[in-house]
Amino acid sequence: MAPTATPGPQGDAGRLPVRAATPADAEAIIRMRSQYVLSAPMTEEWIRRCTVELGPRLAPEGDARGFVVDASDGVMAACALGLIHPVLPARSYPRGLAARVQLVATHPDHRRRGHARAVVSALLDHLADVEDVTLFELHTSAEAAPLYREFGFSGDPALMRMTRHSTSAVPLPDARADSSWVPPEQHAQSLPKAVAFVCLYVTDEHDRPLQLHSVYSPGHPWHMIGGAMDLGERPWDAVVRECREETGMTAAGPPRLLATVFGQPRARRPYSTLQLVFDGGRLTDAQIRALTLNPREHDEARVLPLTEWEPLMPAHDFARLRAVEEARRTGVAAYMDTWGNA
Repeated sequence: MAPTATPGPQGDAGRLPVRAATPADAEAIIRMRSQYVLSAPMTEEWIRRCTVELGPRLAPEGDARGFVVDASDGVMAACALGLIHPVLPARSYPRGLAARVQLVATHPDHRRRGHARAVVSALLDHLADVEDVTLFELHTSAEAAPLYREFGFSGDPALMRMTRHSTSAVPLPDARADSSWVPPEQHAQSLPKAVAFVCLYVTDEHDRPLQLHSVYSPGHPWHMIGGAMDLGERPWDAVVRECREETGMTAAGPPRLLATVFGQPRARRPYSTLQLVFDGGRLTDAQIRALTLNPREHDEARVLPLTEWEPLMPAHDFARLRAVEEARRTGVAAYMDTWGNA
């Protein structure tokens, strides 16, 4: 169904209302995408190819819907584009239609005037109330995510989702009476995200910690054997894999947890981190000499008394090492929740 014109924001003289995009707007939308959405502008050949692709899809029988704001000088001030596609129905999207908000762009001369909010609002209203789309997805930046959360999207900026039903839709027979109920898919997307790591604490026979020297992380030059868990991987299986990949050694069980280390999100690390540190036991000098390091990750394995590690690493790295050493010595598991705060 073709999108209908939607009254847009009124304000500054010369600002036109939001209107539905037509096939004639395809090139302008593609150029907005090229200049203000993609990491690098497209060549003229790619702009031509994408325009040829998008034009027919903006027709009433196509699967693309767009809304734009025109500037008085004829330049497109803002645009929002959504692509409709079928999905298998579910309780939270019973119509079996989904839409991806493909792009939202505003010309630099027209930013901070509510244009993006206006075109997104018009697009979502049309898709939900006219096209019967109930499942919405988009990818955005951390800076723009708050705008979409206002519309009802949830989840990480890399994949935000929303279910929305037309205000005129007749409730389905199995609709939940409790208006506070949230579909499981939407609830899962709203949960805080964290990255899980595993570490293996290894010493020599004199209880001197063994650390590996990183070739890629100057901020953490020395650290324990370990790394990030793969999706669906069990913690101890991750330990065995990381140990084999980094040292050529097979970690011997049974698993014994020494410490749990939590880190808050930071600007360059948008997720929380959770580290599980296991006891890797004591190695003989011969076993240490036999370690085979992965040169893409480490260039040295060194054993030192605990106190001699302190000047070689950041304060929070040494605090973790000291806590893990104490946990093995006392038999009481350590807990840290200030990782990365020092």
